[in-house]
Amino acid sequence: MKIILSNEFKTRSLGAHMAHSAQIGDVITLAGPLGAGKTSFARGFIEALTDVSDVPSPTYTLVQTYAAREFEIWHCDLYRLNTSEDILELGLLEAFEEAVCLIEWPGKMGRYHPKDCKSVQIDFQDQGRIATLSGWSPEFETMLKADFK
Repeated sequence: MKIILSNEFKTRSLGAHMAHSAQIGDVITLAGPLGAGKTSFARGFIEALTDVSDVPSPTYTLVQTYAAREFEIWHCDLYRLNTSEDILELGLLEAFEEAVCLIEWPGKMGRYHPKDCKSVQIDFQDQGRIATLSGWSPEFETMLKADFK
């Protein structure tokens, strides 16, 4: 499924919409080039489920965690990882089962990349962005299509 994102507000709004379907054990990968909007999506997602209004990029900390009402959210930026083995030290494998994980730069996970994750690929298109989604239920995608015409 593809959704046109004309500005940052739309990107954050998409994250917020998708947050309301999140469940413990969900791993959502966020892929795309630098500056495409991965962190903006994550901000919308996190702000929709928490009282946090300032969501920094975890580029240097690698992981930021947030307490939502029903689960913990892990926002991870793997851009600076040297090897996929580094995710073991971060505790990501446990978080995959116990939290909701938003993973920027999922290609760095290597063999630890979950097979049943949901994905958001954000790419530049004209003056905006286009998000390609996979892994969500057909019912959820139908709802998103109605909200993002």
